[in-house]
Amino acid sequence: MLQCGKGKQDTFAGHKAGLRGAAATALVFRVSIVENGGKEKPLGREQMAEDKKAEMEAILRRQREAFTAARPESLSARRDRIKRAIALLVDHGDELARAMSADFGNRSHEATMLTDITSTIGFGKYCLKHMDKWAKPEKRSTRFPLGLFGAKAELRYEPKGVVGILSPWNFPINLSLGPLMQIMAAGNRAMIKPSEFTEKTSELTAELVAKYFAEEEVAVITGSPEVAAAFSSLQFDHLLFTGSTATGRKVMEAAGRNLVPVTLELGGKSPVFLGRSANFEQAGERIAMGKMLNAGQICLAPDYMYVPEDKEQTAVDSVRQAAHNMYPTILDNDDYTSVVTDRHFDRLQTMVADARDKGAEVIEVNPANEDFSSTNARKMPLTILRNVNDDMMAMQEEIFGPVLPVKTYKNVDEAIAYVNENDRPLGLYYFGSDAGEREQVLQRTISGGVTVNDVIMHISMDDLPFGGVGPSGIGSYHGPEGFKEFSHARSVYTQPKMDIAKLAGLKPPFGNTTRKNIAREMKKA
Repeated sequence: MLQCGKGKQDTFAGHKAGLRGAAATALVFRVSIVENGGKEKPLGREQMAEDKKAEMEAILRRQREAFTAARPESLSARRDRIKRAIALLVDHGDELARAMSADFGNRSHEATMLTDITSTIGFGKYCLKHMDKWAKPEKRSTRFPLGLFGAKAELRYEPKGVVGILSPWNFPINLSLGPLMQIMAAGNRAMIKPSEFTEKTSELTAELVAKYFAEEEVAVITGSPEVAAAFSSLQFDHLLFTGSTATGRKVMEAAGRNLVPVTLELGGKSPVFLGRSANFEQAGERIAMGKMLNAGQICLAPDYMYVPEDKEQTAVDSVRQAAHNMYPTILDNDDYTSVVTDRHFDRLQTMVADARDKGAEVIEVNPANEDFSSTNARKMPLTILRNVNDDMMAMQEEIFGPVLPVKTYKNVDEAIAYVNENDRPLGLYYFGSDAGEREQVLQRTISGGVTVNDVIMHISMDDLPFGGVGPSGIGSYHGPEGFKEFSHARSVYTQPKMDIAKLAGLKPPFGNTTRKNIAREMKKA
């Protein structure tokens, strides 16, 4: 949580509720030491951020000038930029994956290639395939009888200008260069502020982007949370932020001062519904995979399971067995990712201890009986929590790690009611073959997106929009909706030569024609 108040303040308090991907880009407002009768003495990092802000403003100005000078810019110029972004990833994907692993302490090379590199390349190719269709003006209808006289209406999707991207640490390439593909498809320039938690990846990204793009096209700005705060206050034409709900509120507040439209990709507690008709062995495998990929440091990771009361043991055993099969060892297993920092690791340990102290049964899935207490590798095994309640930290905050609470229901209506009583989640997952129950869950709940009989996978569908609802996000990208998100929908109406205003009785002096037209419009539908 961000703290502003009296006395000495932390630059970033790292509140246990807010440590998800974009904690790295946490919005931090003025930080100072109050002394000498209340006078504020700026800290060194703040002064550096102020200097950096002047540099960022200069880049923004150059990008906007280049954008304006290039209009109207051909679609071929947009395609060229996307192809260069793809080439960057093809040429340097392995190098970026190694940097990410170094930042995390250990991050599965193959998982990184799948989730950050090839998926982003694939999304770029998807944009190349569809952008001509997305950019085509849409014909719209005119009010009767204007069309008969030659009136025309159309909608043009035009670029906004310069888009800012505040990206997180958990998928540092996917969540920066991924949206960049669609931002460029829409014809915009972009500035990216990546996370300082993945410092090596951020620095390498900045170096590579400078190699493949002119600064007037795409620029990467690295630096502290104070730099992120300054970045969020720039007068962009649109700002995309991926991170925690708490920080998202601050980003939106800063952007609002300049009336900058925002897309907020946030998080929340994404529930898993297991129906009685579910294939529990299959469900357990898929839930475990989603919960342990990137050590659970995923905004869409299943946050808690809701299972039939009489099937709880079966559900827990299925997840536990799947974890054994995928990760027979953990400490020296290169396929299993470390928790990103000591602070994040300590928060997860505190969460588990809090649950245990408040009556939860803690099940540590440790197939090889490894000793995690004698290592600083920040490897944390899947930890299942039973008998949880809402007083526990694990049920109050987005977990963002390999901890899985389990709740039970006698009737699925209980689970639906619980989800509806809390913030609308980014993702919702239903396992089962009962179509009626599935529709009951989907029709009576609200979430950003849904995957049926799996978890997380809806985000990998390039043609589906990805975004949240309320506390889990505002706006979306991916699919044609993403192109529209980063475009200005400009209405263009062409009036015919005929004096329509006179014909419709819109011009004074008003008479019988005017009154007849009013009477006609006043009829009930």
